[in-house]
Amino acid sequence: MTQARPPFHLRGVLLPEGEHRDLWIADGLVSHEPVRDAVTLAEGGYLLPGLVDAHCHVGLGPSGAVELPEAAEQAETDRDAGTLLIRDCGSPLDTRPLQERADLPRIIRAGKHIARPKRYLPYVSADLEHEELLPATVAEQAAYGDGWVKLVGDWIDRSTGDLAPLWSDQILTEAIAVAHAAGARVTAHVFSEDAVPGLVNAGIDCIEHGTGLTGDTIAEMARRGTALVPTLINIETFPGIAAKAGKYPRYAEHMRALHARNDATVAAAIEAGVPVYAGTDAGGGIKHGRIADEITALHRVGMTTEDAIGAASWSARAWLGRPALAHGAPADLVVYAEDPRADLRVLRAPELVVLGGHPYT
Repeated sequence: MTQARPPFHLRGVLLPEGEHRDLWIADGLVSHEPVRDAVTLAEGGYLLPGLVDAHCHVGLGPSGAVELPEAAEQAETDRDAGTLLIRDCGSPLDTRPLQERADLPRIIRAGKHIARPKRYLPYVSADLEHEELLPATVAEQAAYGDGWVKLVGDWIDRSTGDLAPLWSDQILTEAIAVAHAAGARVTAHVFSEDAVPGLVNAGIDCIEHGTGLTGDTIAEMARRGTALVPTLINIETFPGIAAKAGKYPRYAEHMRALHARNDATVAAAIEAGVPVYAGTDAGGGIKHGRIADEITALHRVGMTTEDAIGAASWSARAWLGRPALAHGAPADLVVYAEDPRADLRVLRAPELVVLGGHPYT
C-alpha cells in the first residue's frame, strides 16, 4: 500500500498577482485555506504556476522515434527545469504510457505530424500520397490525440529547390473544419511566406515557427486570435541548416533571410496583439529542458519579462485549458529564490519543483 503524502505549506510571492500568499497542498491539490499539520516546503521565495513548453516533442530523437525509457528521460529533464505541462507538438512514439506516470509532466498529445511523401523529416510523420486524404487523416489523429492535430504546412520541395506549401487552400479548409467538428484544434509547422495565408484563412488555431509572417498575415492572425509559438531557439539553427543545403541555393538563401528578420517578425506579431506562447521545439536537434532560454528569447524580441514568463506559465495554461494555482487545482508549481521578473536568469535554477503535490529538488 502506498503511504499518503503529508500536506504541505508554501509561502512566497505568488505570480502573476505579485502578492505574498500562503498556499497549502492536500491530496495533490492546491488549497487556499489552511490545512492542519502541513509541512512547510518553502518560505520567502517566488511561486509560479508550473512552466509550459507549448512546442515539445517527447519521444522524438535525431533518427525518429526513441524507446519509451528515453522518452521518459526527456520528460524528466523538462520537469527538472520547471516544465510541468507539455503540448507535445507531434511525436512518432505513442507516449500515452508516460501520461500514466505521476512523476512526469502532464502531456497534451497531438499525435503524429501529417505530411506528404518526402516533404518532412523521415520516420516521423504520417505521409499522405494524395492530399484528398487529409480530412480523414485529421479525423484519425484528432481521435488519437488530446485535442490537437499537427500539420506540416510547408517544407522544401526538391523539384523547385525551395520551401513550398504542402496543401491546397480548399483541402485545408475542409480538414480544419473536420478537426473543429471533433472538438480538436489544429496547428502547423510553417517557415515560408507562401504557406501562411492558406492556413490562417482556413481557420487554423496556431502557427508554429512562423518565420514567414508578413504584415498582412500578422494582422489577420491578430484579428482571428490565431496563436503563434515562434520557437525562437529553434530558429537559431537556420544558418547551420542553410550551410548544409549546398544542392539547393534558393532554399539556403531563403532560410538565411528568414533567420535574419525573425526577431523583427516576432516583435511585430507581439506588437499587433497576436497571442504568443513559449515553445522550445525540443526533440531531435534541440535539447530538452531549455524553456528558460525560450522565455529569455521572447523578452529579447519585445515581451516584458512578466509577459514572457506568462507565455510559458499562466497565460499558456489558460490557452491550453489547464489551471494555474486556483483553489482545488493540481499542485503543479515552481519555486524560485529570487524574482524572475527582475532577472530571467533566475529561471535556470528552480529552488523547488512540485508536481501533483510531490516535491522535487
